[in-house]
Amino acid sequence: MKTLRVLTVALPLLLGGCSTLSNIQWSKMAPWNWFGSSLAVSEKGVGGLNALTPLESEAIEKGLGSDYRVRSGMRMENGNMVRYFEALRDSKLAVVVEGDRSVSEITVLDEAIKTDGGVAIGTPFHELYDKAYGACQQGSGDEQMLVVCKAPGSQHIEYLFAGQWRGPEGLMPSDDTLKSWTLNKIVWRR
Repeated sequence: MKTLRVLTVALPLLLGGCSTLSNIQWSKMAPWNWFGSSLAVSEKGVGGLNALTPLESEAIEKGLGSDYRVRSGMRMENGNMVRYFEALRDSKLAVVVEGDRSVSEITVLDEAIKTDGGVAIGTPFHELYDKAYGACQQGSGDEQMLVVCKAPGSQHIEYLFAGQWRGPEGLMPSDDTLKSWTLNKIVWRR
């Protein structure tokens, strides 16, 4: 009878523990993953992703590493169907990868992924630019509330800044206003 009581209490705990253990990503426990993300945005791409990477789930998972869970999707853009992959880190959207047959655009939203120059999400505009003229323009489409700037010395990297502004729609904020804006997205384009 005592054994039956112990089993009645222990069995649900064991079964509950097994379901909890199934959510653990065992690959994160490997020694090469102990010291955090090594992904960086460079002229070549993001981490192991570049213009030669096929737009396939397995290739994107390999290029980003085990810290990210990848899911795919499709959307309409200018009348065309666009395939994309979203990479989540700790259930938060971190990277969006787009392209046709191979990767053509990577949008970084994860603060842990920096450029090879050390620029990360949250960096203030004034740390990178003195003025917007010649380097920045107002965003368009879904990004019309952002300011898009070419990364200094880059052909492939753009910085998208966000902040408070109450000016007329279609007009870019002044340099004084932009000083308080922060980096919202880093975009690499082929």
